[in-house]
Amino acid sequence: MPAEPATATRPVPTAVDARAPRAAESARTADPRHLPGSPGLRRTQLALFGAGLATFLLLYSTQALLPALSTDLHLTPGQASWTVSAASIGLAVAVIPISALSERFGRTRIMTLSVVAAVAIALVLPLTGDLGTLTALRALQGVALAGLPATAMAYLAEEVHPSALPSAMGLYVAGNSIGGMSGRLLSGVVAGAYGWRAGLAAVAVAALLCAVAFRVLIPRARCFRPGPVNPRALWRTVTGHLANPLLGRLFALGLLFMTVFGAVYTVLGYRLVAAPFSLPQALASSIFVVYLVGTVTSAGSARIAARLGRRGALYAAITTTSAGLLLTLPESLPLTLLGLVLITAGFFTGHCVASAAVGRTATHDRAQASALYMAAYYVGNSLGGALGASAYHGSGWTGTVSVALAAMLLAAGVTAWGTVSAHRAVAAARP
Repeated sequence: MPAEPATATRPVPTAVDARAPRAAESARTADPRHLPGSPGLRRTQLALFGAGLATFLLLYSTQALLPALSTDLHLTPGQASWTVSAASIGLAVAVIPISALSERFGRTRIMTLSVVAAVAIALVLPLTGDLGTLTALRALQGVALAGLPATAMAYLAEEVHPSALPSAMGLYVAGNSIGGMSGRLLSGVVAGAYGWRAGLAAVAVAALLCAVAFRVLIPRARCFRPGPVNPRALWRTVTGHLANPLLGRLFALGLLFMTVFGAVYTVLGYRLVAAPFSLPQALASSIFVVYLVGTVTSAGSARIAARLGRRGALYAAITTTSAGLLLTLPESLPLTLLGLVLITAGFFTGHCVASAAVGRTATHDRAQASALYMAAYYVGNSLGGALGASAYHGSGWTGTVSVALAAMLLAAGVTAWGTVSAHRAVAAARP
């Protein structure tokens, strides 16, 4: 047979091959979402980082001030704790309705109104002089703050290209974590030198700067499409999610883990400024640096779940948290610090595993499922703060630890219930 012509050995569709990279690049250029390395992505990341900082600076701004509030306003720990719980309740109640409103009026508008209203209330808080007014304003502030966590994730999912979404989400969550720690630290340290009103004022100014940065940096939404607000459909979605047994267990776990966290971090300041520790207010507030353990643990929670499975990771989180609680019982500052590290690590592991499972379990309307988890989570914070502070007032630190251990016992029961249900489902599926 004659040899084939030399041209037969070359790729035939040379013109198509040359056009393919240009076509792919054209498709990427046509995508309005922010791509990795683009100026729009950098602005989005910085804006949402600032929004996260502002949100959690304000949400926990009174937690480090509770001993000072009790002294100045003659309050019991249980009464003072309502300045923390009220904000969490407000956020929990408002997060689902506001997430629905963002579908109609836009993510950027809702986030802007949210942070402006929350900062405006923060600037008034130092002028209050009684518990009733302070608690009412904190509840309103919680409602205002609900607009940011309710819509920030949806904004990122819509406006950021999938290839850049993990890093954008990570920076937003980092802003939340750093804001939660910074709010407690800033208010506590300033209050130690100048009083609780100055502590609140310092947090308000810091949040104002973050809010201005957010508004200046946030790019105009390019992918949002408004839709109608349908209360009946929203109600059906919410009740449907609540009727799902697995989602119900995950919501319960978020509530129970946060009950522990709320109880411990609300009461810890009282214990550290009292005998036998007798730490100054500023030094007692610095204990919140331990919060950074949660940032590290959150990043590693996915690996723990991959190795142990979801329920295995939850059991590990419950065990770690419970061990930390027991370590804080002796009147030893080193043991208390070690216990706090374990409590924080266990809490963030359990919270991350449960919240991630919500997104995988919900087969529809995932935004509402996440909002329900968030509502349960902040109800747990309010419950833990109120119960933990009341128990401390009646029985000291042992009472607070008892409340937290009871929550972890319930969490173990919920997880065991899930294990039994899974085994039954497997057995029923066998021929």
